[in-house]
Amino acid sequence: MGEEVKQNMLFGKYEVGRVLGKGTFAKVYYAKEISTGEGVAIKVIEKEKVRKEGMMEQIKREISVMSSLVKHPNIVNLKEVMATKTKILFVMEYARGGELFDKLAKGKFKEETARKYFQQLISAVDYCHSRGVSHRDLKPENLLLDENENLKVSDFGLSALPEQLRQDGLLHTQCGTPAYVAPEVVRKKGYNGFKADTWSCGVILYTLLAGFLPFQHENLISMYNKVFKEEYQFPPWFSSDSKRLISKILVANPERRINIPSIMNSPWFRRGLSFNTNSNDDLDLEIEAKANLIDSSSPEFFNAFEFISTMSSGFDLSGLFEEKKKRGSVFTSKCSVSEIVTKIETAAKSLRFKVKKMKEFKLRLLGNVEGRKGKLAVTAEIYEVAPELAVVEFSKSSGDTFEYVKLFEDEVRPALKDIVWSWQGE
Repeated sequence: MGEEVKQNMLFGKYEVGRVLGKGTFAKVYYAKEISTGEGVAIKVIEKEKVRKEGMMEQIKREISVMSSLVKHPNIVNLKEVMATKTKILFVMEYARGGELFDKLAKGKFKEETARKYFQQLISAVDYCHSRGVSHRDLKPENLLLDENENLKVSDFGLSALPEQLRQDGLLHTQCGTPAYVAPEVVRKKGYNGFKADTWSCGVILYTLLAGFLPFQHENLISMYNKVFKEEYQFPPWFSSDSKRLISKILVANPERRINIPSIMNSPWFRRGLSFNTNSNDDLDLEIEAKANLIDSSSPEFFNAFEFISTMSSGFDLSGLFEEKKKRGSVFTSKCSVSEIVTKIETAAKSLRFKVKKMKEFKLRLLGNVEGRKGKLAVTAEIYEVAPELAVVEFSKSSGDTFEYVKLFEDEVRPALKDIVWSWQGE
């Protein structure tokens, strides 16, 4: 790391210690934040090596992905990104328990322990998918443990964002680790990143319970032939429920493979569940409940100064280096409430959404297509700030977050451009 590390001090903020790991382009150091005494991991990337290999976009993507996956208990948290003339530095949460792989190397886990790790893995993966991110390199080496033996998903260097999808809606880049990669990734015909992640989770679950991989062969081609044919054996100590679940995950045809929400509802997965796997949905319900407390016979009037303050506050967590900023789902309009309602109804019907008028100034839009988490439902609420100024707020009532964001960006915003004065944050 050059002079900064030799002096054991980085930007006067971190005291740098031992090397935790080395890679082709980076080293990871243990460090202590001086102001708090908290231990952190600092990933130091050599800019010149990255540029020579044409990997800068991948680094930017990793920063963007990690910045968007904030505060999930089972994902390594990115605290900040710093840079010098020659290096890029990721300051990350430090997982004291090391790699899950090191524990697995000592032998298989008891079913209860394997289930706990798998529950935490699926919770993290579901969170990533709800934000449009597929990891694409899930394996025990990328699963870390904290001091309380809780799992932390790390290494988002190969992650895919929605912008990487081609016109066919699929990913086409081969990546991942051979033993854990889904068969459709190997076939080079395009694949769904979420379904590929699900396969990797199935391989991990098998390995946690067995102590060895489901598909093994010293010859890579022979190993892939086993994968394509779903040729694997269950050891005698596997329970019937675990075998039933794994059999639904390790399905070579991605269209027949079980999805993450169904895994979360399976009997084996739900046994002994000690945390809430549907935290995003619960948050949505809480927001919806609060919205429903407003029950007057006329639109809610905001204090104009409160409104301006809210609209200008920094809720955008798009992340460093991200070119396309996330946009808010709140806009102002100079049109009347009736004009706005009519325009939203027209737009909804063109998108084949049913419109249910809850009040004169509140609409529920119901989709008719089954998504990843059921049918999408959107609430649109209109507030009069002043006689010639209204605020329109959209929120997801049910369905998948990523599907809602995509619908909103691609369809709803363009359809409403005639009545919009200003979008939040613009």
